[in-house]
Amino acid sequence: MKLEGNTILITGGASGIGRGLAEAFHQRGNKVIIAGRRKALLEEVIAANPGMEAIELDVADSASIAAVAKVLITRYPTLNVLINNAGIMPFDNAAGEIDEATSRRLIETNFLGPILLTSALIEHLKQQPRATIIYNTSSLAYLPLAPSAVYSATKAGLHSYALSQRFMLRDTNVTVQEIAPPWVDTDLIKKGADPRAMPVDAFIAETMQGLATEIPEVVVEAVRPLRANPGPNEHALIDAFNAELIANPPAF
Repeated sequence: MKLEGNTILITGGASGIGRGLAEAFHQRGNKVIIAGRRKALLEEVIAANPGMEAIELDVADSASIAAVAKVLITRYPTLNVLINNAGIMPFDNAAGEIDEATSRRLIETNFLGPILLTSALIEHLKQQPRATIIYNTSSLAYLPLAPSAVYSATKAGLHSYALSQRFMLRDTNVTVQEIAPPWVDTDLIKKGADPRAMPVDAFIAETMQGLATEIPEVVVEAVRPLRANPGPNEHALIDAFNAELIANPPAF
């Protein structure tokens, strides 16, 4: 995608990767609108970045999506980039009972929400000279984290959806890109000083370089071995990955 001259909506733009992307695009002179549920945090970010704008949105609420989409189309007729970044990451236990309410909220936020928001804006995006849809999935889409099984499944599902949508939009002016982060030091769970977590600024810098191309999947160097999973032998990789994390858990 081109990195300048866009009108960009970033969900979950008040913190973490979303804020990092918002500020990176803002610094390049793009019109950036951040969206999220936490009004105070949204206001904090736009106060620190004059010219950036914000709108309250709950991507787990279809009524909120429909209402906000109408406002966006009216208020920002040149909107041409949608970055589906909002997400939550509760832990679970696939070997025991799964909390239904938590799982539904997770699926609605991480998987169904981005699909419905994109659907609400897709015809508008098609009317732009050039448009881009970006999905923030995870390296856990390819290498699931067993203690966060539902989260990992939502990211795998979103990756699959992006593949299908990219194909369906192949003859239009809308391109689809995917970001698949490794473990990044954000407040998605809890910020810490674990050396295995990639610093946000380093992740954003490398990701922006990838987004500047037309590559369908933007993965930082740290993710490449995980993305190139061993196919039929992936079980061994997944088992080893989870065994290492269980033996050496993050200091949350």
